[in-house]
Amino acid sequence: MKNILIIDDDVPIGDMLAEALTREGYRVSRAYSGTEALLALPKVRPDLVLLDLMLPGLSGEEVLPRLRGVPVIVVSAKIDVQDKIDLLLGGAADYVTKPFDLGELLARIAVRLREAPAPDAPHFSAAGLELDANTRTATAEGGSVRLTRTECAILKLLMTNPDQVLTKSVLLDRISLDTPDCTESSLKMHVSNLRKKLRQITGRDCVEAVWGIGFRLRGEGEN
Repeated sequence: MKNILIIDDDVPIGDMLAEALTREGYRVSRAYSGTEALLALPKVRPDLVLLDLMLPGLSGEEVLPRLRGVPVIVVSAKIDVQDKIDLLLGGAADYVTKPFDLGELLARIAVRLREAPAPDAPHFSAAGLELDANTRTATAEGGSVRLTRTECAILKLLMTNPDQVLTKSVLLDRISLDTPDCTESSLKMHVSNLRKKLRQITGRDCVEAVWGIGFRLRGEGEN
């Protein structure tokens, strides 16, 4: 069953949408502010988000960049064409103006869910390492180690961006759905623990700290 997250502080509209989506066979989750939505994301893990823009706390425009990898249909009373263009270029999959036709919105939701990419494969390979994200196990010729949830999220991101330096802010942003408890102050500790574990099975430093910028995964032949 597909899960749809409604982020809207307008209770009557949210109730109407929730009732209609439930009738269509979807599971529905609700958030009434931008801040509440970001806190709910790791638990909800929606297949699609309906996002209002005029929210208390963080606005819809501020929430949208944090919804990478999830189709987002903006449902808003804003009718300015430039607003629509900016949001679509900024990552929204679609834009529906309030008041909307319910049948049309349901059709757009069905289309976006059909087009949504399959979930990421749980197995990753790079720099002489293998990662099983389901079991959070990293493997190399020297053996295997179990990782914490945060360590696994960091390593998965580094392995899918080999040789690329990822800034601390990018790391924190992209792993937020997998591990919301990682903060800027704790990131260095998590990376340090990950480096120690990988050194146990590879005999080398697999994660390089690029001073003043961030971190990258080092290739097998690098000193």
